[in-house]
Amino acid sequence: MPFLSQIFIYPIKSLAGIQLDQWEVTRSGLKYDRKWMLVDEQQQFLSQRRLPKMALIKTRIIDQQLVVSAPDQTDLKLGLEPPVTDTIQEVTIWHDQCAAQKINQQASQWFSDFLKFPCSLVYQPNENIRTVDQKYALANDQTSFSDGFPFLIVAAASLELLNQQMNLTLSMRRFRPNLVISDCTAYAEDIWRKISIGEISFRLPKPCSRCSVPQIDPDTALTGKEPLQTLARTRKWDNQVFFGQNALHDNPGILHTGDQVIINATGPAQPPLEH
Repeated sequence: MPFLSQIFIYPIKSLAGIQLDQWEVTRSGLKYDRKWMLVDEQQQFLSQRRLPKMALIKTRIIDQQLVVSAPDQTDLKLGLEPPVTDTIQEVTIWHDQCAAQKINQQASQWFSDFLKFPCSLVYQPNENIRTVDQKYALANDQTSFSDGFPFLIVAAASLELLNQQMNLTLSMRRFRPNLVISDCTAYAEDIWRKISIGEISFRLPKPCSRCSVPQIDPDTALTGKEPLQTLARTRKWDNQVFFGQNALHDNPGILHTGDQVIINATGPAQPPLEH
């Protein structure tokens, strides 16, 4: 029986994530997942695609604070629920315009100093709702500052097979999933359309096309050729490579590692590849 083996949140978009044994799911996804984000001077989102060094910035949650740490930097401490202010600005994530609240100048300077790049830290206020692309979602589906969906689901066996094909042992951290499912076959997630994990129901409308981020070593921020080189050989379709499935949820609740995964509906493999 498949089960939930790992849970990850990424409080600040594109920084290192936090692995958890149990966590709350809210209307917009895992609580505090990608509620903060770095933007450049044009209010465009920043990610490891542009600044690989972002991989070296770690986050953890302690005593109702988000603690941010990086090599040779004093820890930065942020409140988990920033006070509401009138300084709402428009920021851009891909093709979406989102409302965001700027966190203080001290925080923005901390990131600018470490990254050697001028940037600002922004937060998505709870009352500002960002909907999901209606081609794949229901009208009330929402997310925070993710690339587009509140969840990324990957089967542990998919990475095991990919590592065999590469003759490497890359970490799941490179692929930045939210939920990792064990005790199923490699790429079983390609045919899942509706699943339940514990008390929460999920829809999997679209496979995740991968950019350059999985090539970045999360421990060194150095970039290599894998895994994209092997994915281009084994998981390419329509001029993109795919690994993992984007997902939406039907209800809030609590997820625990060890929760059973029930497959409620399946469909043709997405992407349509021969395994």
